[in-house]
Amino acid sequence: MFDGLLTSLGELMDSPWIYPLIAVISLVDAVVPVFPSEAPLIMAGVYAGSTGSPNLLLILLAAGAGAMAGDHLAYLIGRSAAGRIEAIPPDSRRGRAIAGAKRLLETRGGMALVIGRFIPWGRIATTIVFGAMRYPRARFTVFDAIGVSAWALHGTLMGYIGGHAFEQDPLKGLALGLGLAILASALIELVRWLIARRRGSGRVEVAAEAGADEEADEDADDTTDGAVRETAHDAVDEPDQDRLNARG
Repeated sequence: MFDGLLTSLGELMDSPWIYPLIAVISLVDAVVPVFPSEAPLIMAGVYAGSTGSPNLLLILLAAGAGAMAGDHLAYLIGRSAAGRIEAIPPDSRRGRAIAGAKRLLETRGGMALVIGRFIPWGRIATTIVFGAMRYPRARFTVFDAIGVSAWALHGTLMGYIGGHAFEQDPLKGLALGLGLAILASALIELVRWLIARRRGSGRVEVAAEAGADEEADEDADDTTDGAVRETAHDAVDEPDQDRLNARG
């Protein structure tokens, strides 16, 4: 069974149709993420590293072109359906993804496109939010090109390394490539989480300092008010004391 599967895969990888197929898969995944498009990239990279076919550069170009086309389509969808996007329940899976993309856009700007490429459900949520918030299309294209290039290079090279390490056993090469890709994605997510946690701690400290300053201001105001009241009381009492002295 596996021998037949490997033979079929080998024939597909030798076919010129592999490039448009990768482009179409990357495009569809950017709009309707049915399955991770990194898997075909890693698989193509494995065969490129073990047999030399398909061509590594053409894989990158095909994946990048398809992903950019899909991202721009998602951007246009978000731009034309901003009202519907806002109506998505915030506690749903899509709502949480969109809320996360908005926070990412607010804190990272255009770099959110690059980061979103490596987050599950992040890429489509990010591109749709960019469109809904009418982010400038030219800047969107620039940052999207950076994100797509990093994403395509990441998936393809992980497969290429696995294929080159196990030239005679594509299955082991595929397993290694997938493992490296998962490990890299986990490290990226860990770094992102640590940064978010550190920023969250910073915001708590700032809020605490602001609260302390506010309490200090309130104490100062209370002290000032008390001093004013005492001064006013003394000013009222002094004439009364003078009258008593005059009578005596």
